[in-house]
Amino acid sequence: MNEILAGAKSIRSLLEGVKYKIDYYQREYKWQTKQVVELVNDLTTRFLEDYQQGHERKQVANYGRYFLGSVIVSKKDGTNYIVDGQQRLTTITLLLIYLRNLQEGRPDEIYIDKLIYSEKYGEKSFNLEVDERYECMSALFEGRTIDISNQPDSVQNLIARYEDIETAFPEEIKGTALPYFVDWLLENVYLVEICAYSDDDAYTIFETMNDRGLSLSPTDMMRGYILANIDDPNKRNQTLSQWKERTAQLRDYGAEVEPDFFKAWFRSQYAQKIRERKRGAKAEDFDRIGTEFHRWLRDASTEIGLRSSDDFLRFIERNFEFYSRQYLRLMRASQKLEPKLEHVFYNAQNGFTLQYMLLLAPLTPEDSDDTATLKMSLVARFIDILITRRIYNYRSIAYSTMQYAMFLVMREIRGLEPDELATALKDKLASETETFRPEVRFALHQQNRRFVHNMLARITDFVERESGFPSRYKEYIATGKNAYEVEHIWADKPDRYENEFPDPHNFREARNRFGGLLLLPKSLNASYGADSYEEKREHYITQNLLAQSLHPLAYEKNPGFKKFMDKYQLPFEPYDRFGRTELEKRCELYRRLAELIWNPETIAVPAE
Repeated sequence: MNEILAGAKSIRSLLEGVKYKIDYYQREYKWQTKQVVELVNDLTTRFLEDYQQGHERKQVANYGRYFLGSVIVSKKDGTNYIVDGQQRLTTITLLLIYLRNLQEGRPDEIYIDKLIYSEKYGEKSFNLEVDERYECMSALFEGRTIDISNQPDSVQNLIARYEDIETAFPEEIKGTALPYFVDWLLENVYLVEICAYSDDDAYTIFETMNDRGLSLSPTDMMRGYILANIDDPNKRNQTLSQWKERTAQLRDYGAEVEPDFFKAWFRSQYAQKIRERKRGAKAEDFDRIGTEFHRWLRDASTEIGLRSSDDFLRFIERNFEFYSRQYLRLMRASQKLEPKLEHVFYNAQNGFTLQYMLLLAPLTPEDSDDTATLKMSLVARFIDILITRRIYNYRSIAYSTMQYAMFLVMREIRGLEPDELATALKDKLASETETFRPEVRFALHQQNRRFVHNMLARITDFVERESGFPSRYKEYIATGKNAYEVEHIWADKPDRYENEFPDPHNFREARNRFGGLLLLPKSLNASYGADSYEEKREHYITQNLLAQSLHPLAYEKNPGFKKFMDKYQLPFEPYDRFGRTELEKRCELYRRLAELIWNPETIAVPAE
């Protein structure tokens, strides 16, 4: 090998004024919601452990460090090529763009542009250079929307993961804590940069670190500990076969699903305490399970009843078998609509990864599959109502914001029977202040577009199913060239509404109100988006029933729709024109529909 250099570098020293390229065969950005949310949560949680309001910013230098892993770089022809680590660096770049936009206009803004891009001869180039990403990254940097329908999957994924960052970033850091967090991120978060001066050396290092399979994973270490405590060799071998078969099934859903299962299982059944969010607070069992579940199990084995060989054997043959089987069912339900577990899928569409520990919490190994399904269905409905109400009230559902509250719910519902569970969940919703109140002026904005899209998909699907039509929900949330988009009933033409909205700013606020929105196929939305309402309405009659309901023809020869309206006494009506008064009526209609769909009374045990 030629010279190889390695050293720890802060985010600032790694990215400021330095450009990296990615070879064409490594350009796919593949991280999903889970990885991005976990990274944001890990960073913000670590920061909040040290943050103290009121002290000088220079005190951030004394905060704890955070290690993000390594990045392998091949330096050739004067250019830095990333061999390993581009997923992390891309995500960090997205986070920096988000922080730049979040700081814009603040008097305490920290200038971080040089970590994101540089400019030469009047031309901007991003410090992580990938040609096909340029338009997308520029739009994110400038706060513009971009048409992603014809973009590569990797570029579409960039937009989605940026939206994940917007959703996951905790409200408590957006105020006075923000410049402290930016300082900490730039100066106290480190990666180890390993530099080689040839591709061969760089890839040899990469293979040595990743492909030899010599290091043991946390699940490997935990498996060894459990098997070592089973005395009978035959039973130990049977248990090992059972373990391997089931963990392989978990890994079929993704490399991270196996450890995620153990975290969700152990938290759901055993976690009693969670770290207080204050300086110096110690990690409790909830936190340790999230970071070192294999060590936690060893330390807590006696406390959770693992004392004898029979205990360890039963732990695998009964508990592991039961909870892993239920978790696999949840994985399937999170990826496609499963009968009786539809709300697991709905929650997954909103990126709510905390749901799995809650769904497992009331289960016991004695439950039949039918009982387990009923319990998980009740909890999934509760989560769906809770997070949708929060979204409607402009409250965050980010992991860091919801973690403590969900821990308390999880602990409260642990092991409950279905009737008790339904009562406890409804009582919890009754104690919440966020509901679909008429005074809330719910509207679309840059950070909630995905959630609004999901809510419109649910409402549109509900109207159609209740009117006797087949479900098209999966069609409404699909991505790609056949995707649906949020359609504004009002075109962005303030001059058309000067009589009702003399101020264009007030017009645009009203234009984004929930009742002024629909879901339409992207191709149609683009073709008549600038038309007047009267022109659009003639197109709406050919679309989904929620859009059709603006046209009088929707009310003719449509007995299923009429029966639906009568059943729930809903104020549907067609409009010849659509002004301020009609918008308010439509907002009330959507609010009433939301109350029906996300109704706590649906959390109930079916009568036998």
